[in-house]
Amino acid sequence: MTARLHLRIQPGARQTRFTGWYGDVPKLAVAAPPVDGAANQAVVAALAKMLGVRPRQVRLVSGASSRSKRFEIDGLTAEELSGRVLELNPVNG
Repeated sequence: MTARLHLRIQPGARQTRFTGWYGDVPKLAVAAPPVDGAANQAVVAALAKMLGVRPRQVRLVSGASSRSKRFEIDGLTAEELSGRVLELNPVNG
């Protein structure tokens, strides 16, 4: 099983954490700068830790040089992924 996650990334932040929503897409701030793939590597590591999976289970599938990125996470269903993201980054209504 593999789930897809669309994210909006904010590189060069003070700390790595979810910061809200960019439309209907979760927004993740990462402390790493957008230089030589450092921010992408930081996002993979942060997602693995936050979602409780191994870093090798998180793959960047599109958006390597963009702030809008798509990831595939092995070992989670779409429902499990959605629930975990909402726990970490609730929608303010």
